[in-house]
Amino acid sequence: MHTPRKRFGQNFLIDDGIIHAIVNAIHPQPTDIVVEIGPGLGALTQPLLERLPHLYAIELDRDIVARLQRRWPAERLTVHSCDALKFDFAQLGHDLRIVGNLPYNISTPLLFHLMDFAAHIRDMTFMLQKEVVERMVAEPSTPDFGRLSIMLQRRFHLEWLLDVPPTAFDPPPKVDSAVVRLIPKAPAEIVTLDEALFSRVVATAFSQRRKTLRNTLGSLVKPEDFTMLGIDAGLRAEALAVADYEALTLHLSKRSD
Repeated sequence: MHTPRKRFGQNFLIDDGIIHAIVNAIHPQPTDIVVEIGPGLGALTQPLLERLPHLYAIELDRDIVARLQRRWPAERLTVHSCDALKFDFAQLGHDLRIVGNLPYNISTPLLFHLMDFAAHIRDMTFMLQKEVVERMVAEPSTPDFGRLSIMLQRRFHLEWLLDVPPTAFDPPPKVDSAVVRLIPKAPAEIVTLDEALFSRVVATAFSQRRKTLRNTLGSLVKPEDFTMLGIDAGLRAEALAVADYEALTLHLSKRSD
């Protein structure tokens, strides 16, 4: 018997209907390279291995690692006992399919970490806190639209697949969950720009959500820059679309050249 650990944010999926809906949505093929983050007690691992000859898993909890390794031989399940936030996904190859019921306490930093490996990834299917999925897929000028929405939507196509109630888990979390798919955009779909500067512009714009762009971006963007780009400096950060932040970044890059 494994007692869920609070520090690892463990809530184990137990609803067979939801488990099969997720595996069907992933639709794994025998030749796919599939990586499961946080396999836990194997709720998804078991049905995935019924369809796959081999699966990679990344798990931080050593007790669970030992349990998984006792249950499946290494040629079926390769377990990397480490922190997914520090894991080099590129070492597993290209065209990766990454799946998992992500620990809610690390979901946002983990999504940012995975963004660095987009060129190695075919798709990602994750169970997350519903509130996080709402932020991921949010449209501009809505309360949920923010830094996470912009950073992910610039790099990925996002698809909300299904909702999951707290009763699907043991112990039941105090929040609703949802399953989302992320498909990396092709290089031709992504505006080429200074990624570090883009990230800085977005983070600065959202550093004080209640303030206008004139105030938040004042240290980076001059009034005449807003005018030239046709952006109203009196708006708040959530009013601008991804393309507006890309335009701002490109403009600032040219100005500093």
